[in-house]
Amino acid sequence: MAEAATASRQSLRFLLLYALAAAGGAIAYVPFLTIWLPSRMTQLAGTADVQMLGYVTFFGAVAASIGGIGFGWLSDVTGNRRGWVLAGLVSTIALLLTVPFAQDIWTLVGIIIAWQLALNMMLGPLSAWAGDCVPDEQKGLLGGLLAFSPALGAWSGALVTWPGLVSNEGRLTVIALFVATAVLPVLLLGRPRPFPALTAPPPARTVGQPAPRPTGPAVRMWFARLLVQIAEAALFAYLYFWFRSIDPDMQDNEKARLFGMALTLAIPIALASGRWADRKGRPFLPLVVAAAVSSMGMIGMAMATGLDAAKASYLLFGVASTVFLSLHSGQTLRILPRADRRGRDLGIFNLTNTVPSLIMPWLTISLVPSFGFDALFLLLAGLSAVAVLLLATMPRLR
Repeated sequence: MAEAATASRQSLRFLLLYALAAAGGAIAYVPFLTIWLPSRMTQLAGTADVQMLGYVTFFGAVAASIGGIGFGWLSDVTGNRRGWVLAGLVSTIALLLTVPFAQDIWTLVGIIIAWQLALNMMLGPLSAWAGDCVPDEQKGLLGGLLAFSPALGAWSGALVTWPGLVSNEGRLTVIALFVATAVLPVLLLGRPRPFPALTAPPPARTVGQPAPRPTGPAVRMWFARLLVQIAEAALFAYLYFWFRSIDPDMQDNEKARLFGMALTLAIPIALASGRWADRKGRPFLPLVVAAAVSSMGMIGMAMATGLDAAKASYLLFGVASTVFLSLHSGQTLRILPRADRRGRDLGIFNLTNTVPSLIMPWLTISLVPSFGFDALFLLLAGLSAVAVLLLATMPRLR
């Protein structure tokens, strides 16, 4: 009996190696995009650095969207997830190491666009690989383990910027080594148990039978993630300015510690919630609770007038939204309609990560100058509340 139960579950060894590889993606882009790139942009563009960073953000989001769908689909067609992940890893590292050689702004922009394509060559097939290997009974655990990704991304950024530890010139080399160390183990040592049912193609259609369309749960999950991601993107971009409006004397390192604390606290909560969802067969209930708490955190941020209340409200939001996004990544694999197009469909889901970068600036520009951050946070709280309704009314899947 125990052997049969073990055979129906993916090995913990593979799950841990996979989670480490997924964290490699965050290690690749968090310190690079948030620390190294803005500094280099200032060196090359001078006073136009904010404008040029906006161009990079926009075109990078477009490239990431195209790369996620395209390379996910190619991994479907070729049936070789591991090969695409390896090619994406090599390309990502090569382009990272090429970036310092850009001596003008448009060369740098071109390299960043190519790097975004390479990164999604790695991450798109990697995401689909989990769908091929992890049964539904472990998708909550998988989502919990994915909570390590944003935390490791933030920790790696703190490490490479530690005073006196790594020179400015050597930071990208260290980041590249971190990424290779995170991703290569699953490619070289990962031996997942096969689950033919997870990769079986859909039954052949009869003549005249319409092609399958996205299911109701998939559409709900897509919109719910988009709404929460818009809030996450807004806070990621404007957290510094909001805290400055609350307390101008708050130090930068205090803001960074608070951000890292939220990501770290989310890890045990996501793991416990994911395991609970697996045991109880309630995959979406933790998502409902996390989205609701995230909305409450933003309402608290809108009402906060002192620094302590602002910190507590942000921690509530930061922990809950990180738990939501991590568990959502695992449970999304449960509701995709076609196993033979899993990579393509996950690329479409990846739009919920890139589209907010295009929406969020316009929301902020429209609201904050006239109505302040309070109005922005209340709107974002409302968006998360809609995500709660979408998921809370979804039919229970077994």
